[in-house]
Amino acid sequence: MASSPQAPGAGYEEAAEETLPAAEEAILRMRHAILTGTHWFEALLEAVGRWRVPEEHIGDREYRYLIGGEAFDWLLLAERLLGEALDIVPARELNALLFEGRWPLEIEDEAFARHLGAAKHSAHLNYLYGVLVEEALQLAIEEDIHKENRNRPWGQDRDDETMFERVYGKPLAELKADYFEATGTMLRDRVGYPEWKAFTYWLFKQRLKRQDKARVASDTRKGLAQLTRMELAISDRRRGASLDEADFARRFGG
Repeated sequence: MASSPQAPGAGYEEAAEETLPAAEEAILRMRHAILTGTHWFEALLEAVGRWRVPEEHIGDREYRYLIGGEAFDWLLLAERLLGEALDIVPARELNALLFEGRWPLEIEDEAFARHLGAAKHSAHLNYLYGVLVEEALQLAIEEDIHKENRNRPWGQDRDDETMFERVYGKPLAELKADYFEATGTMLRDRVGYPEWKAFTYWLFKQRLKRQDKARVASDTRKGLAQLTRMELAISDRRRGASLDEADFARRFGG
């Protein structure tokens, strides 16, 4: 993690003249910007835009920022970068961003996109639709199944794989086998969250291939509605994009 605060700019010029790994350079520039008066959130976004490392292992923690070569989890990268600036970023604002999705500054979607750059912002949208909305869709279907079970006269329950069968057309075991055949990655009983997000994004792409356009649109509306309900408690939550069915159709042809 980061060392104690230095005077603004102290040591920066000397370090900048050295050949630094891309990750370390992005961190150094971010800290320098904050220490010389740039708001920490803007400095963070600039660092995200400069970042070039798709994944890292630090200690026993895996940071997989780019999923399937297409979906960019910018908040995970923000967590990594801010871990190097705990001494110069207000803890309350940092926690609000990482745990509640609250931005400390009002930044329009277009400005956010410029900070990230076109390629990263497009990958960010892939993550929003292909992971966050997909997870919300899965939860919505699980809740539908729970309601159906509750209304059954004898209270018969279906097993947990029913959601996968309903959304993706196969039980979980078969989907895991297909995933292994497609990617070479075996999903065992205990799956880490980075790998589960990769699996979720893969499921999203399989759903787009399998479903007709009407079903894709219907499921997208259901996922978006569920995500909106989940976020209503935090009225000023920001994602860096306005998600809707029309935007989804433009991006994925649904």
